[in-house]
Amino acid sequence: MSGKPPYPMSTEKRAKQFMPFAALTGLTEALEAKEHVTVPRILLSDEMAEELDRKMHLLQKGILATVVYYHEREYVKVTGIVSRIDLTSRVLQIVQTKISFDDIVEVCLA
Repeated sequence: MSGKPPYPMSTEKRAKQFMPFAALTGLTEALEAKEHVTVPRILLSDEMAEELDRKMHLLQKGILATVVYYHEREYVKVTGIVSRIDLTSRVLQIVQTKISFDDIVEVCLA
């Protein structure tokens, strides 16, 4: 015997032998979800609340700002152009992200 298979294997079939195999479909997503750490909402001190209020009054449509806010049991930081400030609904919009005033814990103006 020469060691060759009795029929030639196509390149496509040969390549399939070395393709990655995901035996546990969804494992990566499950692990990433498990890594998500939930954080309780912090209460601002009087000094922190006053500083936040001062900075909120400086916000204007069209300026660049960074905002840290509480969303779905975690703190999120977004930087962008202020596209809307709705004092009636108490909503700040940075580009497409709408943020309730009550969820904001920090504002940095550029």
